[in-house]
Amino acid sequence: MSEPYIRRALPDDDEELGVLDRATWSPLHAVMPAPQPPYGPFFDERHSPDDHLVAELDGRVVGYVRLTFPTSLAANAHVRQIQGLAVAEEARGRGVGRALIRAVTEEARRRGARRLTLRVLGHNTPARKLYESEGFVVEGVLPGEFLLDGEYVDDVFMGRSL
Repeated sequence: MSEPYIRRALPDDDEELGVLDRATWSPLHAVMPAPQPPYGPFFDERHSPDDHLVAELDGRVVGYVRLTFPTSLAANAHVRQIQGLAVAEEARGRGVGRALIRAVTEEARRRGARRLTLRVLGHNTPARKLYESEGFVVEGVLPGEFLLDGEYVDDVFMGRSL
């Protein structure tokens, strides 16, 4: 079994990442409705290729992670936030998510961050376990923040020092 190869996203990844993003949509992690055609570009004015790391297995794109500033405020420019992580169904259980988390942690450090944060839905147990195993801790919970498929779901804020 090959190891995931992690690289920076390229503008040419737009279509493939868009397809992956739509294929991995799930109420387990999404607060927006399922995407419907016509689909916009994956990269846009808010999310450039520079904000993404891509995972490949056997030469195929099977995952990505998005790293951004949580706000535009200079006072928290030392913080980066994971604002998206997706792994193709067929690549799950092969270390892709873990490789992406480790790579984005190093990328955040490289970019001068002192903290890395993320938000995850309370019912997304697999993601929460992965984040916890990589050093993230729960720093806050917004109980019942989202109404998804008729259920109120907590918004869990997690973070770690770098």
